[in-house]
Amino acid sequence: MKTDDFDYALPDELIAQQPPAQRTAARMMVVHRREGTLAHRQVSDIGDYLQRGDVLVVNNTKVIPARLYGQKAATGGAVELLLLEPLGEDEWLALCRASNQPKPGMRLQLAQGRIQADVVSQEKEGRLRLKLMLEGSLYAALDQVGEIPLPPYIKRQDGASSQDAERYQTVYATQPGAVAAPTAGLHFTSALLAQLADAGVSKAELTLHVGIGTFRPVSVEDVTQHKMDEERYEIQPESAVRIAAARAVGGRVVAVGSTSVRTLETMMRDRGEITACRGRSDIFIYPPFQFRAVDAMLTNFHLPKSTLLMMVSALAGIDLIRDAYQEAIRERYRFFSYGDCMLIL
Repeated sequence: MKTDDFDYALPDELIAQQPPAQRTAARMMVVHRREGTLAHRQVSDIGDYLQRGDVLVVNNTKVIPARLYGQKAATGGAVELLLLEPLGEDEWLALCRASNQPKPGMRLQLAQGRIQADVVSQEKEGRLRLKLMLEGSLYAALDQVGEIPLPPYIKRQDGASSQDAERYQTVYATQPGAVAAPTAGLHFTSALLAQLADAGVSKAELTLHVGIGTFRPVSVEDVTQHKMDEERYEIQPESAVRIAAARAVGGRVVAVGSTSVRTLETMMRDRGEITACRGRSDIFIYPPFQFRAVDAMLTNFHLPKSTLLMMVSALAGIDLIRDAYQEAIRERYRFFSYGDCMLIL
């Protein structure tokens, strides 16, 4: 299978640069796999397609303001950092943008000197291992001096705004650690979730901290040769019980976003069941793939040649997804993180 099989032409003006005025006002294309049909609705209508006993599985990761600006202490040369994940006490893996990549032993002064960072080592793919030094909590400091790392296709002349700090975050985000939002979840409000709960649709939370790999394009010609970045996940006992309870009464597991799909299918691959656990997911889902945990999926519209587009093609079928994307372009749907979404049944 070739990467070019998942290419399509998208007009630039369909890449959403701002979130919709209201979260539930986004459009929702409903894809019926069995019938091979498409319908045009809004997120606020999702209850029409869910039934008592179903369980929504959502990712409660929280995007951290992981982008920091500063300079090399010795030379004053400008640096831009993106913190990726913690490696141990006070140490983080980070991407660095600078005219000359900092070397081990160098000190960086970040956020007007509020955070100091010593370069411990240079890692693969241009990443740095850093030892961070500051007073108090890092997450508290990032909330004050860090910047939300918006995807590269969202253009902001002055960087992320205060609106982005709210809207590039799900309403149920509680676990800090992601550098990108699980964007299918951006469409939900507390009121909509309460409405679904009243209708007998439960909600189970898991955590997968979305990494920078979500934006990494597939650069190989043969899809099977692509390697996914690992991402940290965890699921608590209560959520595992809720998913099992839904299955026991014939309810569907409706994954909100690709991160929920990856976590659930990783557990089924590695453990054979959905159970309370934590680990790292490197699963790559592309056609053909036998889904063992997920029955339906809510997802945004994804970049050409991306692993996310390959995943939805595995769930709904390559031809049906190709038709759906062409229909979305004709109907002027909004694409990518702040865009509209698709419910695959």
